[in-house]
Amino acid sequence: MQVIYGVHPVLEALKDDSGRIEKVLLTREGKRGGIREIIELASRRKIPLVLTDREHLNITAGTQHHQGAICVCEGYRYTGIDEMLARCTSRDNALLVILDEITDPQNLGSLIRTALCFGVAGLIIPEKRSASVTPSVIKASAGAALHLPIIKVVNIARTIDRLKEGGFWIYGADAGCGEGLQASDYSNHACLVLGSEGKGIRPLVRKKCDVLVSIPMTGTIDSLNVSVAGGIILYEITRHWDTLKTQGERG
Repeated sequence: MQVIYGVHPVLEALKDDSGRIEKVLLTREGKRGGIREIIELASRRKIPLVLTDREHLNITAGTQHHQGAICVCEGYRYTGIDEMLARCTSRDNALLVILDEITDPQNLGSLIRTALCFGVAGLIIPEKRSASVTPSVIKASAGAALHLPIIKVVNIARTIDRLKEGGFWIYGADAGCGEGLQASDYSNHACLVLGSEGKGIRPLVRKKCDVLVSIPMTGTIDSLNVSVAGGIILYEITRHWDTLKTQGERG
């Protein structure tokens, strides 16, 4: 079993419930709008509601940052690579994200939320040397991790080879050596690779990328947080696709 905590993550879990939630725990004094919505959704789905004290929630969640709302449910279900690729075949332009050894749970949560906002079809992480989808990551993603397919793989380099066989172009984010974002032609299926917070993309994974892209900056600081950089690049890819679609409709 797994605990999900925080008002927004619990709400998202209730919206996406497929019989996974065992019960919802709330503080007795909770009366905010989000808590009221949790009570309504849980009641509608006939999920048991338990009113308890804050100390009990602290112990159950393993943190004090639960905002007075917890749900106990089945463990997180990762998506298989075959299932994810099958979903992409029906799309004209499928967008994936690979995170190469992102170890900070807050960055992983932020990237999951950003990826979902930009219509990413799936997010791929390695089994080792990477943050996993934990309750803290689910909270950092504001519940987005419950809606975005996330795939764990043994070897990122071999996974890239497989994506290329499936028609994906691989774009690696490289602060120092890539070409400008607008110079790239984001055609067909695309996969963005983001490297670790300190070292960037590993050399072998970097060699597997078809194109390296960088974000032009004019300030005195020459690097961005990985979650911020990921959002900027994903925006540019989807903006490019929207522009091509509009031109096609006009033509």
